[in-house]
Amino acid sequence: MIENIIQYFQTLEHHPIERMVILVSGLLFFWILEGAIPLIPLHYKKNKVHHAGVNLLFTLIHLLIHTALAIVIIELSDWCAANRFGLVYLFHAGIISTIVLSFLTLDFFGGWLVHITQHKIAFLWRFHIIHHADNNVDVTTGLRHHPVESVLRGLFFFLGILASGAPMYAVMIFQTILVADTAFTHANLNLPAWLDKGMSYILVSPNMHKVHHHWQQPYTDSNYGAILSIWDRLLGTFKQLAPSKIKYGLDKYYPNHADENFIQLLKYPFQKRKE
Repeated sequence: MIENIIQYFQTLEHHPIERMVILVSGLLFFWILEGAIPLIPLHYKKNKVHHAGVNLLFTLIHLLIHTALAIVIIELSDWCAANRFGLVYLFHAGIISTIVLSFLTLDFFGGWLVHITQHKIAFLWRFHIIHHADNNVDVTTGLRHHPVESVLRGLFFFLGILASGAPMYAVMIFQTILVADTAFTHANLNLPAWLDKGMSYILVSPNMHKVHHHWQQPYTDSNYGAILSIWDRLLGTFKQLAPSKIKYGLDKYYPNHADENFIQLLKYPFQKRKE
């Protein structure tokens, strides 16, 4: 059984249609679910479909960039294997241990570390603003990244592969879970409070991540995790806020009325403005 799973994920990178089906299925599932049990009322500029169209344009660009970066990912993973470089080789990890070590390392570098870096470095924050500028956070917000941010996330992911030595099957297991989790944590879902809170002790729950999208600091500068919540809890960046008090958007940096203007969103990080 485990051998079949490993074989499937080992070659998944070479099957982009299957990866796209996984992504689209996750988006559709949570799109329908958030419509049935919404967390809070959302007020789109035009309608939900138009809002989704803007965000999915960014998603498409993000996927094209990461498809190109996949060539480097494969080369790095193969290099680590050939040179026995990374944590999984240092600890002589078996299959399960390799998956766990790779998952932890990739989640730290490709999730928490790249995210907090974008918040702390002003130049990078200019690009990450585009993600936070969305006034209506729903399932389509998850991959709303400026192309420059998409490249940056790829670079940190490379560091995660080098640090972990993750083989391709471990990389693809992580990326598949990440895609589904990104849709889940951004979806406008009203989960039972006990379930969301219980989940947040280990995983980033929807309500936990919504705090990160609150329009005011210090809440914006918290809850950076992608899949696991342990990094925020261990490193002091975890915050809580009741969903009823959350307001999306930004209190400065970007005009909230333009959060669905695709061209302006692309150009904004390169324009001169007062910080």
